[in-house]
Order: sequence, then C-alpha cells, then structure tokens
Amino acid sequence: MTTEIPLDDPRRHTTVLTASPKGAAIGRRVARRQLTTWGLNFTHAEPYYSALLIVAELAANAITHGRVPGRGFELHLSLTTTVRRGTTLRIEVSDCRGDRLPVLPARLNPNSQSGRGLTLVDALADRWGTIPRHPNGKTIWAELDLPNSGADAS
Repeated sequence: MTTEIPLDDPRRHTTVLTASPKGAAIGRRVARRQLTTWGLNFTHAEPYYSALLIVAELAANAITHGRVPGRGFELHLSLTTTVRRGTTLRIEVSDCRGDRLPVLPARLNPNSQSGRGLTLVDALADRWGTIPRHPNGKTIWAELDLPNSGADAS
C-alpha cells in the first residue's frame, strides 16, 4: 500500500462528543456546518448528502456498539487534495470499543428495525474500513472522492 502526500495541508475538523443520542445529533449538526463551511453543499451536493448520512450512521453505531460508560466518541472530518485522487473527503468516527468491530451483514432481514447502517456506508462511500486506535479503541473511516469541479472549496 502506498501513502499519498497531500498537495496542500488538508482541511480538518475534530470534535469529541458524548456517547449518547444527543451527542450523535450534535455530531450530525457539526458535520453539516463544517461541510457547508467548506462549500460542499453548493459544489458537491450528492457527496454532501452522502457524507451527512455516513456521519449519522457511524455516530449511531458508535453510541450503540462502541459505547463505554463515561467515555465519548470522536468525529473527525478532513478534506485532502492529492495528485492521484483529486479531492477526498474523509470521515472518521472513533470509539473506545476496539473489541467490537463492525461487520457488514451478509444478508439483510427485511423485517429488521436495525442493521442497515454499514450497508448504507458501503453503498455510499468510495472506500471504508476500520483501524485500531490506541490503547483499546477503533476508528471507522469512510472516504468520498469529490468530482473535480469546485474541488478548491475553502
């Protein structure tokens, strides 16, 4: 695997939130505000809405499956431009439960009230995965490649 060197410093935003439904709601608002600040709602409408849905699903998973009493979760957004990929939006949600890794369901139960979050992330993201987070947590990440037009959002 090769590591790409960004052409410029990536635009970044990190927020630590409580592992509660209110924390997840605040995370969705923070993401909406930050992506709007970067101009994605105007220049990249489809990736903007996909990103908001990905944030919502990953935040919901963090408070449902990654919650540790007294510990929060972290939302990290970054916008990076490289020669090979152009501009990429990366969404990361980190929690304290490295022992509970996400699993993409092999088959969805049509009557189930839950279990579709990772399927949505898989469908919307260009890439996604999990990495360990020291000392015993995990980070779920998803990336969206942005079309060239408007890639210079500030």
